Amino acid sequence: MKSTCEPLEGNKVKLTIEIDEIEFDRDIDAAFRKLAAEVRMPGFRPGKAPRKLLEARLGLEPARGQALQDSLPKYLVEAVRHHRVDLIDTPAIELRSGADGGVVAFDATCEVRPQVTVPGYGGLRVELPSIEVSEDELQAALDAERQRHATLQPVDRPAVTGDSVTLDLAATRDGELVAGLNVEDWEYRIGQGWVAPTFDEQLVGASAGDELNFTATPNGTDEPADFVVTVTAVSELVLPELDDEWVADHLSEFDSVEAWSEAVALRLADGKLAQARNVVIDRTSTALAELVDIELPEVLVRSSLQQRVENFARQLQSQGISLEQWFAFTGQEPAAFMDDMKQRAEVAVKVDLALRAVATAEALEVTEDDVELELERVALQYNEKAAKVRKAYEANDALDDLRSEIRKSKALDWLLHRVEMVDTEGRSMDREYVLGQDHDHDQEDGE
Repeated sequence: MKSTCEPLEGNKVKLTIEIDEIEFDRDIDAAFRKLAAEVRMPGFRPGKAPRKLLEARLGLEPARGQALQDSLPKYLVEAVRHHRVDLIDTPAIELRSGADGGVVAFDATCEVRPQVTVPGYGGLRVELPSIEVSEDELQAALDAERQRHATLQPVDRPAVTGDSVTLDLAATRDGELVAGLNVEDWEYRIGQGWVAPTFDEQLVGASAGDELNFTATPNGTDEPADFVVTVTAVSELVLPELDDEWVADHLSEFDSVEAWSEAVALRLADGKLAQARNVVIDRTSTALAELVDIELPEVLVRSSLQQRVENFARQLQSQGISLEQWFAFTGQEPAAFMDDMKQRAEVAVKVDLALRAVATAEALEVTEDDVELELERVALQYNEKAAKVRKAYEANDALDDLRSEIRKSKALDWLLHRVEMVDTEGRSMDREYVLGQDHDHDQEDGE
């Protein structure tokens, strides 16, 4: 087989492939063997009739047609591999010669993945949640624990947010009682937002003995209701005094305010660091995608969109929910859902193209050790032997795809160790501390 590759406009190439008569005759032999299984010849079991007898009975034309149908994809795959054509869609094949005899020649017009440039990729800047614990955050965490041990003390003043009020509540709609919103001597803490969006606002400033009349839309409903609220008492939450004795009595693992405060601050810091780590890959990828300014091939967007929708549907199915049921439960419109998914797919395609560009620009290569390590990781994930996993990849002609994924992962790692990280106040963050010594990432098609 001989082949050439010619670039065309619009992210396309043309492969021209020729197969000489001797080589193609072997494909005709295979076609006759296939036909033999379908044709009954006296004295021969199905599939055992020799080519000469079949050719004498059927002629050469059926076998040649079958050979063209079966072998052209095989030769196309060989040419794609030889010329390292990065196909993204099914090629359009045009037979140039060989339909009736002689040398078989055909052209294949292939749409290929576009190669992009991403100027400025080495100077990406991303904003992350702050990992610093402020004094207010620490105090709020300490107060939250103290509130669990707080007491209510009646006060002779108007209610403020955070106070606990005792009230009689009656809500009606068109003269009918609203279920669940008619109760007496109910103790309610202002600020919880349990009843209606404006309910707590009405309570602020009320004193014991006040009767409030207002209209509001109860949470979880679309229709407003008429409320009559009688405040019978106002109490404030009194927190226990924070001292070493209280800490030792109520928090057995600590014996001082200082020790407890340090532990709480460390827990908050760990949580904030985890938040930053959870978004750093996504925000770095999004920043990278913004550097890609080309018209994306529709086939790539369509493929990414389909994969995302299928993955989402599988996740729902694992919970016993269909996509249709999810739409009904959430009130999400299918069209809006698909628009959102398409936007995500477009970003994912841009990230894919950009990471390939970074890998090329930085000459990042994938070694066989890299491949073996990834195969071992996959094997461990599925509780299989690495050799078996490799055979599966080879059987599906997927090793090149695996190498591409590893190469993109290396590009992402390269970026993560160079991106400028700042918090919401614009303050610089310690990149290596955010990433950690054991940072890990899975390179999806973008999430």
